[in-house]
Amino acid sequence: MFEAYILPVLIFAGMGILAGVLLTAASKIFAVKSDPRVDEVNEALPQVNCGACGYSGCSDYAKAIVLKGEKANLCKPGGAKSAEKIGEIMGVSAGETEKQIAVVRCSADCQSKQRSFDFDGELTCVNAKRFYGGMWGCKFSCLGQGDCAKVCPADAIVIRDDLARIDRSKCIGCGMCAETCPNDVIEIRKMAPTADVLCSSKDMGKAVKAVCGKGCIGCKLCEKQCEFDAIHVSENIARVDHEKCTACGKCAEKCPVKVITISKIDN
Repeated sequence: MFEAYILPVLIFAGMGILAGVLLTAASKIFAVKSDPRVDEVNEALPQVNCGACGYSGCSDYAKAIVLKGEKANLCKPGGAKSAEKIGEIMGVSAGETEKQIAVVRCSADCQSKQRSFDFDGELTCVNAKRFYGGMWGCKFSCLGQGDCAKVCPADAIVIRDDLARIDRSKCIGCGMCAETCPNDVIEIRKMAPTADVLCSSKDMGKAVKAVCGKGCIGCKLCEKQCEFDAIHVSENIARVDHEKCTACGKCAEKCPVKVITISKIDN
């Protein structure tokens, strides 16, 4: 009886050993050699995983650089520092990097904005937006519930007086806040001396004044004052071409509602 089981057991064991040998051989024959530079490039990145480079995360971007020849200067949070390290690893020119920052295009606060109703629910910007466009009289304003602050990987945004405020010394220009904002009041621009219009309302001037004391009224005085063709009123709101702007300050001086600010330094 015992001998009847020996042959099947031996056959089964032999097949297991053979399978193991074949799998080992196959793994060596068909093994895909990994490039050690992928890990090196990945380590040179800030690991923010913001997606600003166009890839889902730092790891995917590192693979694209090494395996597909992607540019070394696409990481906004890493800036020139990361680009230079990557360039050294890959033996290529890092290319120019332009640091960017986020700007909240709204200057209203709880003293100047008119609340049209009290929102009774989970206070998020997205939820508030779904309910009649938000609780404020101005439907283009910052909703002030902190969705942008929650996604900021640099802890650069705080909510004060129902308005998102950005610490430019911390901002890495990744753009996650701008993508999250349901009212599109956050602009990502180059870090350079320039003018900023801190309003996003597309309403006519009279309608803006009815709900906010700090909104652009589309009067075009800034546009007429600019010598560099850098600011124009479109859809009832002044817009700045940061490539042309010299931060001379004349538009801000002329603005009757003082909604234009001038950044004279590179931050």
